[in-house]
Amino acid sequence: MTYQTTVTAEPAKGSARDWRALGFVFPVAIGMAVLIVPTLRGIADVSWSTEQGAHGPIVLAIAIWLFARRWPAIRAAAEPGSALIGGIVLAMTLLSYIATRVVGSIVLESLSLYGALVATLYLMVGWRGMRQAWFAIAYFLFVLPPPGSLVAIATQPLRLQLSAFAVIILAKFGLPVAQEGLLIYIGQYTLEVKAACSGLNSIISLSAIGLFYAYIRHKDNVMYMVVLAGVIVAMAILANLCRVMLLVLITYFLGNDAAQGFLHQFAGITMFVVALAGTMAFDVLAERYWPTLVNGRSGVQA
Repeated sequence: MTYQTTVTAEPAKGSARDWRALGFVFPVAIGMAVLIVPTLRGIADVSWSTEQGAHGPIVLAIAIWLFARRWPAIRAAAEPGSALIGGIVLAMTLLSYIATRVVGSIVLESLSLYGALVATLYLMVGWRGMRQAWFAIAYFLFVLPPPGSLVAIATQPLRLQLSAFAVIILAKFGLPVAQEGLLIYIGQYTLEVKAACSGLNSIISLSAIGLFYAYIRHKDNVMYMVVLAGVIVAMAILANLCRVMLLVLITYFLGNDAAQGFLHQFAGITMFVVALAGTMAFDVLAERYWPTLVNGRSGVQA
């Protein structure tokens, strides 16, 4: 006697789990998109359209690429975060988002949205999943516009020092230059060292691009990435000192219109490129003369 057994195929558990996860992620993604789009438009209007925040779209594209690149590792380590902790943080950040949206503060609005997105990600993948993309998550902070009032206060001492150093150096070459606070007098012209020339804007944009370079090249060595971050700050300040002197020279020899027109923008772009090239040059020299520092292992996975 022959017996025939019929085996009914069952759907793969992994596939069913993926569909359930998709059913949860999709509405969350739609809800977050409703919040993200108007905030990004506000950031673009307030920050990206200016010299200070022109790096924003590039930084956003890099941040998305970094996060997408780490997504397989995030999924592999994912486990739901604490509903209590994540729920409280999400509720607080969403309430803050609504309040700042009504008030009209794009700085606080974007910061609240960032907190809501991080809380949502924590609820979905937990600390272990987030740790796999810690750099990408932190990198999104460069997209947020800095508060203008704090920038002015924080950069005033730096602007004063840059003005003083620029005047001292130019005076050594016999130029008729003098300083009074943030004002530089050269011949019959008067220039004001504004926040855009203080170095903070270059520090932010250079740090964003420079840290991306450092992460791609040395992501297993967090300590050396910190060293490179310090070099980036120094290069940004030095580049802006050169920019102030260059603009003073352009004003003196070519007139105020030339200094405030195309050459003003060209000087900013040139100094940015020079500072970034200087950072890369330091990295190459460090790799050659200090291999222990460059090739060390910090034990922190990026």
